[in-house]
Amino acid sequence: MSLKLIRQAFTSKQLLPKMWHSHALQDSYDIVIIGGGAHGLACAYYLATEYQINNVAVLEQNYIGSGGSGRNTAIIRSNYLTPEGVSFYHQSVKLYEQMSDELDFNVMFSQRGHLTLAHTDGAVRTMRRRAEVNRIQGVDSQLIWPDDISRLCPCLDISQSPRYPILAALYHPPGGIIRHDAVVWGFAHHADLHGIHIHQQTKVTDINTQNGKVTGVQTNRGEIKTGIVLNATAGWASTVAAMVGIKLPLQTIPLQACVTEPLKPFLDVVVVSGSLHVYISQSNRGELVMGASVDPFPSYSMAGSLSSLESIAGHVLELFPSLNKVRVLRQWAGICEMPPDYSPIMGTTPVDGFLLDVGWGTYGFKAAPIAGKMLAESIATGKVPELILPFRLSRFAENELVGEKGAASVGH
Repeated sequence: MSLKLIRQAFTSKQLLPKMWHSHALQDSYDIVIIGGGAHGLACAYYLATEYQINNVAVLEQNYIGSGGSGRNTAIIRSNYLTPEGVSFYHQSVKLYEQMSDELDFNVMFSQRGHLTLAHTDGAVRTMRRRAEVNRIQGVDSQLIWPDDISRLCPCLDISQSPRYPILAALYHPPGGIIRHDAVVWGFAHHADLHGIHIHQQTKVTDINTQNGKVTGVQTNRGEIKTGIVLNATAGWASTVAAMVGIKLPLQTIPLQACVTEPLKPFLDVVVVSGSLHVYISQSNRGELVMGASVDPFPSYSMAGSLSSLESIAGHVLELFPSLNKVRVLRQWAGICEMPPDYSPIMGTTPVDGFLLDVGWGTYGFKAAPIAGKMLAESIATGKVPELILPFRLSRFAENELVGEKGAASVGH
């Protein structure tokens, strides 16, 4: 069979259909979405499929999925701390559950369960609180103890010998992992099928405004006239917002991650430790995907560092001592934008026609489908949906923050 496939690959003249197509850059669009990641493409998809709005351009300065959407660790969950956050991410998990069927494209969503470990009495109290908030919002989460943890994850060291013994955990069965590139390609493919124009290698250099209203964008390929611009950039949101004179309360910081050589399947759940600032899951290919806290200083660097790798490895070995001979294959960083309350910024701004889908910190990929759907509704109807109203930009001036730092796990 392998020889047959190889022979066919070199001899077949039948080309596979393109996932999306290249288009000439028009001089005007009804809507311009800056950022060709999961959020921007999801918004374009829902605009076309639910509101029949397809005179839309998605502008990506590199290639689609090359930013935060391609540099995250693809963990999906909704076990957050605030009622606003829990209900929002709960809707996102529901959309992910039906995504493979809706897009007719396997995004490999594996709901294997999510464990957030508690190493101190204070952490146990926080997990109990989160479990109650989740339950009230209809999200399946529960506080479990070492015996149950050991049954779910036998390889985890639950003895009293580690520096941070495991006292309990917040168990979230709907949580799991997904293929981030499949999500991006699935949205891009169906957005393209519905007439959306995806423009790669198209960098926005300025946004035109007149009398407080968006009138167009300047790109490295020319000017585009438009009345609506959505800022869906991960890492460069402040730079884009500054083009219309808006200063966002964001700090841009890299988040480190790495993967190991493939191993036989042994880790059936996602394991997170906020005290150790580390998380680990096993991909469908057998690799261990591991991450740590954000870097201690602001930067736009997307390169891994030795100090971060040593920190990740050391903390993982405190949880899984048996992994001491496993080799790391590659390491990278993704750019995170951290708001003061660790919650995103979505919706309208003081500049008419300029909308935001930014400030996702370490949560962005988890929210891609619901964020795209809500922003599409906001653009199409001119009204901000109730689900994202708590995440409006004006909440900082109104002192109505949505404090999610307690559910950030490793993002602080």
